[in-house]
Amino acid sequence: PNVCAVQKLIGTNRKYFTNCKQWYQRKICGKSTVISYECCPGYEKVPGEKGCPAALPLSNIYETLGVVGSATTQLYSDRSNLRPEIEGPGSFTIFAPSNEAWASLSAETLDSLVSNVNIELLNALRYHMVNKRVLTDDLKHGATLNSMYQDLPIHIHHYPNGIVTVNCARLLKADHHATNGVVHVIDKVIATTTNSIQHIIETEESLETLRAAVAASDLNSLLESEGQYTLLAPTNEAFEKIPRETLNRILGDPEALRDLLTHHILKSAMCAEAIIAGLTMETLEGTTLDVGCSGEELTLNGKPIIANKDVLATNGVVHFVNELLIPDSAKTLFELAQESEVSKSTDLFRQAGLSSHLTGSERVTLLAPVNDVFKDGLPIVDSNMKNLLLNHIVRDQLSSKYLYHGQKLQTLGDKELRVFVYRNNLCIENACIAAHDKRGRFGTLFSVDKMLTPPSGSVMDVLKADHRFSTLVAAIQSAGLTENLNRPGTFTVFAPTNEAFRAMPQGELNKLMGNAKELANILKFHVADEILVSGAVSALVRLKSMQGDKLEVSMKNNVIHINKEPVAESDIMATNGVIYAVNSVLQPQASRPQERGDEPADPALEIFKQASALSKVSQRNPRLAPVYSRLLARMKENSGGF
Repeated sequence: PNVCAVQKLIGTNRKYFTNCKQWYQRKICGKSTVISYECCPGYEKVPGEKGCPAALPLSNIYETLGVVGSATTQLYSDRSNLRPEIEGPGSFTIFAPSNEAWASLSAETLDSLVSNVNIELLNALRYHMVNKRVLTDDLKHGATLNSMYQDLPIHIHHYPNGIVTVNCARLLKADHHATNGVVHVIDKVIATTTNSIQHIIETEESLETLRAAVAASDLNSLLESEGQYTLLAPTNEAFEKIPRETLNRILGDPEALRDLLTHHILKSAMCAEAIIAGLTMETLEGTTLDVGCSGEELTLNGKPIIANKDVLATNGVVHFVNELLIPDSAKTLFELAQESEVSKSTDLFRQAGLSSHLTGSERVTLLAPVNDVFKDGLPIVDSNMKNLLLNHIVRDQLSSKYLYHGQKLQTLGDKELRVFVYRNNLCIENACIAAHDKRGRFGTLFSVDKMLTPPSGSVMDVLKADHRFSTLVAAIQSAGLTENLNRPGTFTVFAPTNEAFRAMPQGELNKLMGNAKELANILKFHVADEILVSGAVSALVRLKSMQGDKLEVSMKNNVIHINKEPVAESDIMATNGVIYAVNSVLQPQASRPQERGDEPADPALEIFKQASALSKVSQRNPRLAPVYSRLLARMKENSGGF
């Protein structure tokens, strides 16, 4: 009973008094902790008994300070003549700095407190006190308590991970009861704060550039107003690290500048001591930042860029950062692409002389193939490639969540692209979106999984232009299907190549070509009346052919298969569909022998199979002879005699 767990951070003096709700996975900021146990406040061990069963008698606050590890606070309360007050009657709360907290103060700060006839020390200690009993449960997030020094506020933050801070000093040991109040031990000596975040910006020399930017974006009033914000304040050094051209562009663009600054303001006050693991926090701009820690350092988006932390203000807290956090909304398309998995695409656009579309103020959407597409090297940039790249730039700044099936998009190359929405993918022609959008200042970046192929004619136009399909074209014309595949539509065509027809037995091929009705039936089995690009095929997709039977499209080892036959080439785009080249002629179910036991079979054939099997058994077992006879009779009835 009455035993408390303590997690000690290896290699430091930091301790975390924990409970079952906040166990912290035995790690603080990625560093392992050692678990130890000690008596909870107000209890002590008894020889021969488990735990800490004996309750200690309460004493006054002055005496309690010496028991809880704040002997230095006890010493200074004696020296400053605070002792009579905290020994006498009353109901007080004192946030008592630990011995280590006092020792960490600079000699200059400590000298200023203990000199001047001890009045500064008394004022400092009274700022750590509240004229009522306040327990941990009463310490609500965002609350303020009036201190006993000129009623100046003490700022309380109670975080979801159980950590409580007082002016960003962490509560180490809480709720030590005394006869005249309660003692909480904290890890810092706290100081009064009367300045808003805006005032800190105006008076800090290292924030001169930030000061000018805040004034230009009209955020002064926000940073002076009441609230609880966290400002990640970029220093002058942070601004200097940005290329001059980029910085001038942002500073000269009021909307981009405001997005930049609000991206550095978190919606709630976050003291450094409350961060013991990674968490995602929302900014005023509406984006999120990953705030974490590694050992003693705070990190932003995984980088240890916080130079000075926990500068407390009346309306929040300021952390100084030495790198500028530029949000996507303030970046050009070129900058977005350079930082993504599409950097090779930007090299291609630059070589083609199209950089101006990625850096200007034109509202466009870039369909950029991911770097893996170019693992064998970038293609040669000629006039055809330049035209193709122009068709990767869509007019208007789009968002993928507003795209819909069948939507038409206009490119800078004056081509019309179609949008296809599938259960597991979103595709524009043959290219499917491979990552979340990145929305920049004027343009949006869509990362796609392949080079886009704009359609260049109807299905018949494409087949006629490709010598591999000359036999198929003749067959389509012979079967009278040319008009069907020329009209507007949404076809998926599994097109047998000349090789596929040559693979058929000559007699069977001649018979097929000589029967227009049967030929049309076979060809219709190769066409579905909906567009299915390869990016929409994950495991198995079933399509209904124009002949009526189902087609099974599957993906195996990154190769598309149709009815278990591998496809030679995928995603040959046409204005009214998509073509897959196949090296075999597909056969409808009715035209080939039964292969699967779950498909309907001829009843007489099934009876014959059963009878044949039973005849062998009946020869060994006379009792089955009558059954065999009945089956034979049934077979004759179904077949009309044979």
